[in-house]
Amino acid sequence: MYRFESRVRYSEVSCEGTLTIEALLNYFQDVSTFQSEDLGVGVEYLAGFHMAWVLSSWQIQVNRYPKLGEKIVVATFPYEFKGFFGMRNFLLMTEAEEVLACANTMWTLLDTEKMVPAKPTEEMLQKYVLEERYPMDYRGRKIAIPDNGSKQPAIPVTKEYLDTNFHVNNGQYVRIAKMYLPDRVSVKQLRAEYRKSAVLGDVFYPVLYANDGNYVVSLNDKDQKAYAVVEFTLA
Repeated sequence: MYRFESRVRYSEVSCEGTLTIEALLNYFQDVSTFQSEDLGVGVEYLAGFHMAWVLSSWQIQVNRYPKLGEKIVVATFPYEFKGFFGMRNFLLMTEAEEVLACANTMWTLLDTEKMVPAKPTEEMLQKYVLEERYPMDYRGRKIAIPDNGSKQPAIPVTKEYLDTNFHVNNGQYVRIAKMYLPDRVSVKQLRAEYRKSAVLGDVFYPVLYANDGNYVVSLNDKDQKAYAVVEFTLA
């Protein structure tokens, strides 16, 4: 298990003084990036093969959000490779290893020249040590879109949304979708399904679906086909 230690910063907390769901997602994204970089199979290595790992789905379950200044441990490990798919778990813990949150992800390795899936190199398969899948309540990758959504104002994709692949970063979809939640609510589970990559100049046409503490936001293109679908289950 790869891990790093940190402390909840003021820039990462909500008005309640606890870590936000998007900051939690960023910690998880960072720890997997740090592992890949430390193993020598990170961004530059992948670029040399014209490859990139593209996130297909998130599932995050939260037991407790840490408070401002609280010391935390962020951990991750891959548990399966299947063709061009990679599956990875994440944990957010206290120093005493109380599990504050856990997550499951599925990633697709993409050939960035041909824009088709690619298989991991032998070096990648050797360097990533697989571990036992974390015992959490696993949900399906696909998110069902309810009926009778309400359309929201369009949002243009600007430069600050992009990552090193020049696509909208997966955390940005969640940050945008969270804007449509009621004020001062707590998310106990987040699921996100990424269907196609948005790039600079694209426009999101969000549609909100709300039902008994469950909120689904579909970030669509002009033809109402989803770039990403994000589901929030409130505590």
